[in-house]
Amino acid sequence: MFRLVILGMLAASAFAAPVAAAETLTVASRAVTDEKAVFATVESISVVPARGRIGGVVVQLNVREGDSVTSGQAIAAIGDEKLALQMKALDAQIDALQAQSSQAQVDFTRIEGLVERGTLPRVKLDEARTALNVAENGLRARTAERAVIQQQLSEGQVLAPAGGRVLKKLVAVGSVVLPGDPVAMIAQQNFKLRLRVPERHARFLKAGDKVRVDGAEFGEQISKTGVIDLVYPQIEDGRVIADATVENLGEYFVGDRLRVWISGGTRTAFVIPSDYVTTRFGVDYVHLTQGDRMLDVPVQRGRDLPSAELPNGLEILSGIRAGDKLVHP
Repeated sequence: MFRLVILGMLAASAFAAPVAAAETLTVASRAVTDEKAVFATVESISVVPARGRIGGVVVQLNVREGDSVTSGQAIAAIGDEKLALQMKALDAQIDALQAQSSQAQVDFTRIEGLVERGTLPRVKLDEARTALNVAENGLRARTAERAVIQQQLSEGQVLAPAGGRVLKKLVAVGSVVLPGDPVAMIAQQNFKLRLRVPERHARFLKAGDKVRVDGAEFGEQISKTGVIDLVYPQIEDGRVIADATVENLGEYFVGDRLRVWISGGTRTAFVIPSDYVTTRFGVDYVHLTQGDRMLDVPVQRGRDLPSAELPNGLEILSGIRAGDKLVHP
């Protein structure tokens, strides 16, 4: 009988020691953000047209829908036959004026020598100098006109006004365009998410809030987070429009629809580390201490709620109360 009492005391002490030495956690409620799933579309900050600067016929088109372009890249070429004809006419006039200028220079040099020897009066020298100045100024004027035509020919290159993606080309090779006509529409590369949130959630939505996009939307395992930049003050069709910035959206189609999680208000919940929960035969349990006893209490788990202070946070819907002491298994 004495030996049985001693063995019972040893067994009780062996059972109580791990409970006292094990890591414990006091259950307390905390405020958590309730997330709501909404749809958002990938949209460009702005869509700008690439316009032709001269009129003429499109002789070359270097892009098609979906191509990526950089700022200043030549995407098309416009040709004007009149400019080429004007260039040829100016070249001929410049050749003639160069010949006149050369002859005027020769005449001026010869008359200047004769005037110095007293053969001709000085008035002849003034007339030769005037003729030389007229010829040189005429040559400079025609050369400047040729530079203008050359600049117009170079402006036949249609340049991309900004880096981005070609959404739509508006002309084809052989199309006739006027100065200022758009040739292609380009979406700037900095894409944003445009959210359409039901108006009942409008009071919870504000600039600076975090948004989360499931990794499955990107074909990845890790979710991406972003920030709401702007909440538009007008409700359209019962929905609030907001813009959010999420990194690495440049590879998506403009108009692609994604499922986004936003804040739908706050509520109180019990959040504990997920490693405090054990599962046996499909039932979740936590180890609860009551004095020197340890009980296995079944609980109903909710969704994962990771945070900075609790990376492996797990919401418990039922089975525990505030003040309960949990033991790490």
